[in-house]
Amino acid sequence: MPRTASAATATNTAPAEMAARLRLSSTRLHRQLRREAGVALTPSQISALATIHNHGPLTLGALAEHEGVAPPSITKVLAILEEDELVARAPDPADRRVSFVTITPKGSGLVAESRRRKTAWLSGRIRELTPDQRQRLADALDVLDALTQKDLS
Repeated sequence: MPRTASAATATNTAPAEMAARLRLSSTRLHRQLRREAGVALTPSQISALATIHNHGPLTLGALAEHEGVAPPSITKVLAILEEDELVARAPDPADRRVSFVTITPKGSGLVAESRRRKTAWLSGRIRELTPDQRQRLADALDVLDALTQKDLS
């Protein structure tokens, strides 16, 4: 495992330096997890599929908002996911002008398998850590959760 800063050094490290290291580490981790997922979808497609899986049927506009993209962009992503039978659209019974995007059983299976593969890989890497490193990682996860929760509230 790569060398880490001691607690004494960490308190003297500038926030900008810590932010840069964290950004780089999270980018590397995200890239590796994407490889481990073993799916032939783009990051945009996997993200949209996971959002639909996690949040249930969504309108096109709601999905675009969740993904932080314009509706025309999400329409292109959905066309591919529909073609692959990973999602389906159904009209809103109350307003036929509105349609909801739902995940299909095939799409749910793909999300579940992708998550299983990523968790298996990451669990294996964590098992390689010493008990002390695992404890420090657990402590760091608490801090990361606190950092990210501020943005979600």
